[in-house]
Amino acid sequence: MLTAHAPILETRTLHWADEAACAAFAATLARRPALADACIELRGPLGAGKTTFVRHLLRALGVTGRIKSPTYAVVEPYALPGLTISHFDFYRFDDPREWQDAGFRDIFAAPGLKLAEWPEKAAAVLPPADLRLDIEPQDDGSRVITAQALSPRGAALLA
Repeated sequence: MLTAHAPILETRTLHWADEAACAAFAATLARRPALADACIELRGPLGAGKTTFVRHLLRALGVTGRIKSPTYAVVEPYALPGLTISHFDFYRFDDPREWQDAGFRDIFAAPGLKLAEWPEKAAAVLPPADLRLDIEPQDDGSRVITAQALSPRGAALLA
Protein backbone atom coordinates (compact mmCIF):
# COMPACT_ATOMS: atom_id res chain seq x y z
CA MET A 1 0.00 0.00 0.00
CA LEU A 2 1.38 3.39 -0.99
CA THR A 3 1.11 6.22 1.48
CA ALA A 4 0.10 9.58 0.04
CA HIS A 5 2.37 12.40 1.07
CA ALA A 6 1.38 16.03 1.23
CA PRO A 7 2.93 18.08 -1.55
CA ILE A 8 5.78 20.30 -0.46
CA LEU A 9 4.95 23.83 -1.57
CA GLU A 10 8.10 25.44 -0.23
CA THR A 11 11.22 24.40 1.63
CA ARG A 12 13.55 26.64 3.60
CA THR A 13 16.68 25.76 5.48
CA LEU A 14 17.19 27.77 8.66
CA HIS A 15 20.09 27.92 11.08
CA TRP A 16 19.58 28.56 14.77
CA ALA A 17 23.01 29.39 16.15
CA ASP A 18 21.64 29.32 19.69
CA GLU A 19 18.44 29.32 21.71
CA ALA A 20 17.98 33.05 21.10
CA ALA A 21 17.71 32.34 17.37
CA CYS A 22 15.08 29.67 18.10
CA ALA A 23 13.16 32.19 20.20
CA ALA A 24 13.41 34.83 17.45
CA PHE A 25 11.99 32.42 14.86
CA ALA A 26 9.18 31.46 17.26
CA ALA A 27 8.37 35.15 17.83
CA THR A 28 8.23 35.77 14.07
CA LEU A 29 5.95 32.79 13.57
CA ALA A 30 3.70 33.95 16.43
CA ARG A 31 2.96 37.17 14.51
CA ARG A 32 1.62 35.31 11.47
CA PRO A 33 -2.20 35.36 11.27
CA ALA A 34 -2.16 31.93 9.57
CA LEU A 35 -0.86 30.39 12.80
CA ALA A 36 -4.30 30.51 14.46
CA ASP A 37 -5.55 27.35 12.74
CA ALA A 38 -2.27 25.75 11.71
CA CYS A 39 -1.04 22.24 12.32
CA ILE A 40 2.73 22.12 12.78
CA GLU A 41 4.78 18.93 12.93
CA LEU A 42 8.05 19.00 14.85
CA ARG A 43 10.54 16.28 14.00
CA GLY A 44 14.02 15.50 15.22
CA PRO A 45 15.89 13.22 17.60
CA LEU A 46 15.60 13.34 21.38
CA GLY A 47 17.13 16.58 22.60
CA ALA A 48 16.79 18.33 19.24
CA GLY A 49 14.86 21.24 20.72
CA LYS A 50 11.28 20.48 19.72
CA THR A 51 9.81 21.26 23.14
CA THR A 52 12.12 24.26 23.54
CA PHE A 53 10.77 25.68 20.29
CA VAL A 54 7.18 25.07 21.45
CA ARG A 55 7.87 26.86 24.74
CA HIS A 56 9.26 29.89 22.90
CA LEU A 57 6.30 29.91 20.52
CA LEU A 58 3.75 29.65 23.34
CA ARG A 59 5.47 32.44 25.29
CA ALA A 60 5.49 34.62 22.15
CA LEU A 61 1.76 33.97 21.78
CA GLY A 62 1.15 35.08 25.37
CA VAL A 63 0.97 31.83 27.35
CA THR A 64 2.00 32.44 30.95
CA GLY A 65 2.70 29.98 33.71
CA ARG A 66 4.31 26.60 33.43
CA ILE A 67 4.65 25.09 29.97
CA LYS A 68 5.34 21.41 30.32
CA SER A 69 6.08 18.68 27.85
CA PRO A 70 3.06 16.46 27.17
CA THR A 71 5.24 13.33 26.95
CA TYR A 72 3.11 11.37 29.41
CA ALA A 73 -0.23 13.14 28.96
CA VAL A 74 0.13 13.11 25.13
CA VAL A 75 -1.61 16.50 24.88
CA GLU A 76 -1.40 19.74 26.84
CA PRO A 77 -4.12 22.30 26.04
CA TYR A 78 -3.72 26.07 26.33
CA ALA A 79 -6.40 28.71 25.94
CA LEU A 80 -5.75 32.33 25.08
CA PRO A 81 -8.36 34.93 24.16
CA GLY A 82 -9.38 33.96 20.63
CA LEU A 83 -6.92 31.08 20.36
CA THR A 84 -6.96 27.45 21.44
CA ILE A 85 -3.65 25.61 21.36
CA SER A 86 -3.03 21.88 21.64
CA HIS A 87 0.54 20.67 22.14
CA PHE A 88 0.90 16.96 21.39
CA ASP A 89 3.82 14.66 22.07
CA PHE A 90 3.30 11.29 20.41
CA TYR A 91 6.61 9.81 21.61
CA ARG A 92 4.80 7.21 23.75
CA PHE A 93 1.86 6.78 21.38
CA ASP A 94 1.54 3.08 20.55
CA ASP A 95 -2.06 2.25 19.82
CA PRO A 96 -4.15 4.02 17.16
CA ARG A 97 -7.22 3.28 19.29
CA GLU A 98 -5.85 5.90 21.71
CA TRP A 99 -6.54 8.46 18.97
CA GLN A 100 -10.27 7.81 19.02
CA ASP A 101 -10.55 7.10 22.75
CA ALA A 102 -8.78 10.32 23.72
CA GLY A 103 -10.83 12.50 21.38
CA PHE A 104 -7.85 13.61 19.31
CA ARG A 105 -9.91 13.49 16.10
CA ASP A 106 -12.22 16.15 17.60
CA ILE A 107 -9.29 18.30 18.71
CA PHE A 108 -7.71 18.24 15.24
CA ALA A 109 -11.08 18.97 13.59
CA ALA A 110 -11.71 22.02 15.81
CA PRO A 111 -10.24 25.48 15.20
CA GLY A 112 -6.94 26.26 16.87
CA LEU A 113 -3.21 25.76 16.70
CA LYS A 114 -1.95 22.17 16.86
CA LEU A 115 1.69 21.45 17.60
CA ALA A 116 2.75 17.82 17.22
CA GLU A 117 6.04 16.40 18.42
CA TRP A 118 6.96 12.90 17.17
CA PRO A 119 4.18 12.95 14.52
CA GLU A 120 5.68 9.91 12.82
CA LYS A 121 4.46 7.80 15.78
CA ALA A 122 0.85 8.72 14.90
CA ALA A 123 1.23 9.12 11.14
CA ALA A 124 -1.56 6.67 10.34
CA VAL A 125 -4.15 8.82 12.11
CA LEU A 126 -2.82 12.39 11.95
CA PRO A 127 -4.37 14.79 9.47
CA PRO A 128 -1.96 16.50 7.06
CA ALA A 129 0.22 19.19 8.59
CA ASP A 130 0.53 22.73 7.28
CA LEU A 131 4.16 23.10 8.28
CA ARG A 132 6.86 20.57 9.11
CA LEU A 133 9.97 21.56 11.02
CA ASP A 134 12.81 19.01 11.01
CA ILE A 135 15.29 20.06 13.70
CA GLU A 136 18.80 18.63 13.49
CA PRO A 137 21.28 19.33 16.30
CA GLN A 138 24.81 20.12 15.19
CA ASP A 139 28.07 19.32 16.97
CA ASP A 140 28.56 22.99 17.89
CA GLY A 141 25.19 23.16 19.69
CA SER A 142 23.43 24.98 16.87
CA ARG A 143 20.44 23.61 14.98
CA VAL A 144 19.72 23.25 11.27
CA ILE A 145 16.01 23.36 10.54
CA THR A 146 14.36 22.20 7.35
CA ALA A 147 11.02 23.98 7.19
CA GLN A 148 8.53 22.57 4.69
CA ALA A 149 5.24 24.23 3.81
CA LEU A 150 2.73 21.46 3.08
CA SER A 151 -0.29 23.67 2.47
CA PRO A 152 -1.08 27.26 1.47
CA ARG A 153 -1.37 28.02 5.21
CA GLY A 154 2.10 26.57 5.73
CA ALA A 155 3.43 28.72 2.89
CA ALA A 156 1.90 31.79 4.56
CA LEU A 157 3.69 30.86 7.78
CA LEU A 158 7.02 30.76 5.96
CA ALA A 159 6.37 33.99 4.00
